[in-house]
Amino acid sequence: MRIVASSMSAARLFSVSSFSPSRLGLGAFSTTPQKIPFLGITTSAKRNHETTKKTKKKKEDLKAMAKSQAAIVKEKRRTRSDREFELDSVQRYGDTATHIPVLLGEVLDVFSASKTMSLRSFVDCTVGAAGHSSAIIQAHPELRYYVGMDIDPLAREKAVARIDSLLRSDSRSPNDMKTYTFLKNFRYIKSVLSEVDVNLLDSGVDGVLMDLGMSSMQVNNPERGFSVLGDGPLDMRMDPQASLRAEDILNSWPDAEVGRILREYGEESNWHSLQNKIVKARSHGGLHSTGELVDLIRNATSGSRGGRQGWIKTATRVFQALRIAVNDEMKTLEDSLYACFDCLAPGGRLAVISFHSLEDRIVKQTFLDIIGSSDRYGDMDKESEKNPTNTRTDIDEKEAWIKQMIHGSKGTILTKRPITPCEEEEKLNRRSRSAKLRVIQKI
Repeated sequence: MRIVASSMSAARLFSVSSFSPSRLGLGAFSTTPQKIPFLGITTSAKRNHETTKKTKKKKEDLKAMAKSQAAIVKEKRRTRSDREFELDSVQRYGDTATHIPVLLGEVLDVFSASKTMSLRSFVDCTVGAAGHSSAIIQAHPELRYYVGMDIDPLAREKAVARIDSLLRSDSRSPNDMKTYTFLKNFRYIKSVLSEVDVNLLDSGVDGVLMDLGMSSMQVNNPERGFSVLGDGPLDMRMDPQASLRAEDILNSWPDAEVGRILREYGEESNWHSLQNKIVKARSHGGLHSTGELVDLIRNATSGSRGGRQGWIKTATRVFQALRIAVNDEMKTLEDSLYACFDCLAPGGRLAVISFHSLEDRIVKQTFLDIIGSSDRYGDMDKESEKNPTNTRTDIDEKEAWIKQMIHGSKGTILTKRPITPCEEEEKLNRRSRSAKLRVIQKI
């Protein structure tokens, strides 16, 4: 009987009627079972859920803040051009539909007549459609020698026609200037100048420009094989007379070499998987068009890697890697930088516009080596910190574009950090977003 009584007491103790609404602070009594028998559990779960949400939100906020701060730091380290963007000049010397000369105003500033010398001789190593060259020629009536070089016959043809038209129609252009255009790679600048005038090679030229970007007329032509979005042959030769094509690399080069190209020139993290799929494709006839290569990349890129933008970015890196390998761009660029500097007259300037990190790294390191830096492969910022006397801030007021210089025994780097396009230019020309301008001056 005691047991039964105890059970009955327990039943009374925990019966629904024993709950007092006023004691629970619930106001009017409700018989909804979810609110009364499991009130404590529901509240605890709700609190845990709210805590989890707050923690997740806090993490997201911290992540967003860190990303924002990283972007700010990157922007601070980036030397954006503070020159006013002149759309009229771009439209005059370029074509906003097919060819837009990048950093046009900034290039004009670099070669503006300084208080020490004028621009009497100028070499455009990558003349393209002559956008930069046309502006330089018109801005410098004192110019006596103009030399344009390009390995693309179509580009050279367009450049010749444009420059001739400019000289005939514009009274402000030099009247007695001698113009020369060559269908040659810029690595041959010394032989080109010897052909123009031996004395010119001995005395040196006042200005040299290298614009390493591809022109729109090359990218937009699917037959050249440069575009990810256009189907064409796997060519990618800048010089149509060259023998090596991207198709040859993909279908016949050793497996390890294909992987090395993707890893080093494309900086592609998924290089090993892509290498294996490219080699596997050889057993099914190989790859013979840009469309086939893009399909392979799309199928090899998982959806978790950014969707459509993910495979497009991967394809862009792969195409970049193949183009660099086909044209031996990195070795050619390094050799040419030394050659161009050797061709400068005392006080002469070499300006280089690069468009991806590999190019910019070579330009930066080679410039450091040229001026006699003790640490060729060091970062410019670290170099200036180790040798504070190498960093100069006594900038000519007439050349406000120069923020900081690094001085060496053979020359001066006028751009401690590269100049990048202003926001207005980036809005007009999306391809200019990755452009970086570096300038070196010979002592």
